[in-house]
Amino acid sequence: MDIKFEIDNSTLALLGPSGCGKSMTLKCIAGIESPDEGEIVLNGRTLFNSKKKINIVPQYRKVGLLFQSYALFPNMNLKENIIMGIPKHKDNKEEIAQEVIGDFSLQGLEKNYPHQLSGGQQQRVALARMIVNEPEILMLDEPFSALDEYLKWQMERELMDIISKHRGEIIYVSHNKDEVFRLSDTIAVINKGKIEEINDKTSLFNHPKSIYSATVAGYKNISRAKKIHEHRVLAIDWDIELECRDVGEDIKYIAVQEQNIHMSHDLNMTNTFKLHVVDIIENINSNILILSSNDSSNSHIYMEISKEQDDCLKDREYIYAKFNGDNILQFY
Repeated sequence: MDIKFEIDNSTLALLGPSGCGKSMTLKCIAGIESPDEGEIVLNGRTLFNSKKKINIVPQYRKVGLLFQSYALFPNMNLKENIIMGIPKHKDNKEEIAQEVIGDFSLQGLEKNYPHQLSGGQQQRVALARMIVNEPEILMLDEPFSALDEYLKWQMERELMDIISKHRGEIIYVSHNKDEVFRLSDTIAVINKGKIEEINDKTSLFNHPKSIYSATVAGYKNISRAKKIHEHRVLAIDWDIELECRDVGEDIKYIAVQEQNIHMSHDLNMTNTFKLHVVDIIENINSNILILSSNDSSNSHIYMEISKEQDDCLKDREYIYAKFNGDNILQFY
């Protein structure tokens, strides 16, 4: 792996598909796993250096890592679990524990054991136990991946409240782009153990710098591309020509989000095409049209429409679709 980043009192998300190296990065920082070679430096402290034979044990790295299971001690009650995280040299453990219990809204549950707590309460206890240990960085490894949608949303709101109270750095790992957008300030896209791109979340989702980042950010409409003119490009996979801003000679791909394609009534408008309706995917609040430029094309174009627009599509084989030229991304 070759990963380097800096964060300052903010939340950094590591985003990427399963197996790309997100969780392994956290485990190496925490000292649970050791890289074959390289160096890990946190706030100027060397935690690992293969050449100098440095490998600080986890308990001295001042790093907090929250697993999906929360790893609470089942034979200890809530307060005892939190006290276990307080450094041994601290004399006022009871006072520290009671203060963090109040900060995390866990009053009245001090004597409850983990099996008597809800998922959200267990998560807060695990976070409280990490924070009293005074870590220099908090790391959260896909804490919601095994939860159903309702509980996930509830716990996410609680976690956002906790993050807002924690004055320090947080690394958040997920492959869920919506979750990452809500919880993080900066996003690093991980590709085979390396950072493909690191940017603020708005820039990354609206203007990804690579085709890999666009894919991870959820872009469904991606086509190979070829320059035709200074302001015109051929979308090879869709077999259509699009007008867009300054097209470079070595353009390789274009991409456009499904919400930046709209239905039109005028085929003469710029970037408007007659497209075949292949299928309609129904969602709760909107639908996705699957379109193609000809009946034989295997490369589809995806367009998001409202439920009201869907009523106008009954028994229609074709629609006019307009691409917003300002939102067509170019990749080289």
